[in-house]
Parts: sequence; C-alpha cells; structure tokens
Amino acid sequence: MPNTAALYRVRVWDLPTRVFHILLAVCVLGLVVSGEVGGDAMQLHFKLGYAVLTLVLFRFVWGFVGGHWSRFLNFLPSLPKLLAYVKALRLKQVPHSTGHNPLGALSVVAMLVALLIQVLSGFMSDDEISNSGPWTAFVSSDWVSFATKYHSDIGKVLVILLVILHVGTVLFYKKLKREDLITPMLTGDKVLATEIHPSRDTWTSRLFALSIFVGCLYVVYRLVSFG
Repeated sequence: MPNTAALYRVRVWDLPTRVFHILLAVCVLGLVVSGEVGGDAMQLHFKLGYAVLTLVLFRFVWGFVGGHWSRFLNFLPSLPKLLAYVKALRLKQVPHSTGHNPLGALSVVAMLVALLIQVLSGFMSDDEISNSGPWTAFVSSDWVSFATKYHSDIGKVLVILLVILHVGTVLFYKKLKREDLITPMLTGDKVLATEIHPSRDTWTSRLFALSIFVGCLYVVYRLVSFG
C-alpha cells in the first residue's frame, strides 16, 4: 500500500480576524466609491471612515491579544527571515507559510497604517464647499490644506495601490503557486502536513473580541464628538 502522509486541519484564522477582514474590505470599497461620487454620498463616506477607524483600532489591539496567527509577534518577520524569503522568491522556491508570509505580513501592517493616516487626515480635511472633517476647527489652516491634499491626492492613491497589490498577491499565489489564500480566510482552517499551534477561537475569545470592538467604537465616537 502507498504511504499516505497524515493531514491536519488547523484553525489558523479566528472568527474575529475573518470578520474584520471582510468588513474592512467592504468599508474600503465603499469609501473609494462614495468619495468618487461625492455630493450626498459624502455622508456615507464619513460614516464609513469612522467604521474603518474602528476596525483598524480593533486590529491593532487584536494583534496583541488575538489568536496565535493573528498576533503581530507570530507573523511579523525578522530581517533575516524577510531576506531569506526574498531570496527564495528569486529562486522560485517559495516556502509554505502557515499564516501570513513575510511580505504579506508587512503589507498588512502597511495597509493598517495607511488606512489610519488616511482616516485621520480626513478628520482634518475641508473641501471648502460643504464637507469638513470633525477636527478642522482645532488645527491651523495650513494643516487643513495639507491634510486635505494628502487625503484626496496622496493617501487615496496609496490605499488603492495597496489594495491592488494585496489582491494581486492573492491571485498570484492562487494561479501560479497553487496555494489558496482565500478559502482559509473564509473558513478559518488550513489543511497542513504537520500539526502546528492553532489559533484560539472559542466563544469566550469571540465575546472578548466583541468587547474590544465595542471599546474601539466608543473611542471613535469620542474622537468624532470631540470635534
């Protein structure tokens, strides 16, 4: 009889991480579309911006207390690991990654930081027509001008480019590397040849995540109402 290697179904992405990923994708898409439409759609644009800020704050917190593979400590690469991964890419010998691969991990952090700066710049933006962010009264006119230009001309393009890079990387792994990155983000599980440390994903941890999200929602509410 042929030898068949044992396969293990492992919970890699906990439910809070998966829900975050889906909600963030929907909100960012809505932000881009509503920003381009303008007019009455700007009211939705503002609300989606507050939602993105809540989600980003949640992800930063969850990156320290979430499931094993969602924690920054367990997926951010050291410089030697990053260089080794880039070398493997050049040699077309890409190693399998349980969670985010090293470049993917850096892109996640880049996306979170870019979105954080984009939303906060929106707080200080003013189109001088009918829409202004909640913090415009608290900063100088020069800073409002800079924030407005960044938000509409620089930050928006940067976020769109990061989204395109992210989607392109997922498709690259799907088509050329035969590695499905989409299904595990939807189901939470990966089928692996070796048994590894799973992410904690219990109802207790999910309720804990919900409480963190509510806390982040309150922080954003206070930031907005402050203006």
